[in-house]
Amino acid sequence: MRNGRFFVSLFLLLGSVIVLFLLVPVGKLLISVGLLRILDTISQPEVYSSIWLTLSTAFYAVLFVAVTGIPLAYLIARYDFWGKSLLESLLDIPVMVPHTAAGIALLIAFGNGWMDRVGLGFIDSTTGIMAAMMFLSAPFLINGAKEGFRKADPKLERVARTLGAGPMRTFWRIALPNARGDIINGALMMWSRALGEFGAVVIIAYHPMVAPVLIYDRFNSFGLKFSAPVAAAMILVSVLLFLVVRFVNNRLGDQ
Repeated sequence: MRNGRFFVSLFLLLGSVIVLFLLVPVGKLLISVGLLRILDTISQPEVYSSIWLTLSTAFYAVLFVAVTGIPLAYLIARYDFWGKSLLESLLDIPVMVPHTAAGIALLIAFGNGWMDRVGLGFIDSTTGIMAAMMFLSAPFLINGAKEGFRKADPKLERVARTLGAGPMRTFWRIALPNARGDIINGALMMWSRALGEFGAVVIIAYHPMVAPVLIYDRFNSFGLKFSAPVAAAMILVSVLLFLVVRFVNNRLGDQ
């Protein structure tokens, strides 16, 4: 019993160190700037448009990866095929690539003008920003969906097939709902990671400015006094949206 209390106390102490390390800088920033100044900063047209651009572009990046990556995650989770392990390893490569290196790679692949010719644009465009966000954050959603499908019992899908449901109906009505929690969590992680992307984005598109680039620009031009309120505003908006979506997802999971 005594050893058990010591074990729990030790782990609580160690855990509190990392919790404080993660939360103190954010809390200190929000408190030092103050709520009124944060709200005033958000109301500035340049800041508002920058935050909105960041949120919306990250959302479209998540939507694109959801449409293309969730089916791939299902195939990986449910089927065995040649090169599967290699494919899973390749999908994780963007997480390990330095972000500025990823920006250079994307610039070489898509910035040579062919996207402009098809009307999409790339350099200094929302398309380029979205590509940078997707490249570096897509593995979070794909891996989340993959783990969700693997945890779901495949027997339910086989029963649905024996009762006459086709593959697509089985996927939509059985597999997807059972993996919903992990998919939403993966999407949240991808969206959160995309919101903070700077290294790849700044190489592809300095303008229009997403929030991380605006913070960097103001810090370089005017110092901490003018960059801190923008940083606090972005953090506050992101955290509030993240908590709302996580709360709704948890409530739906309890039903």
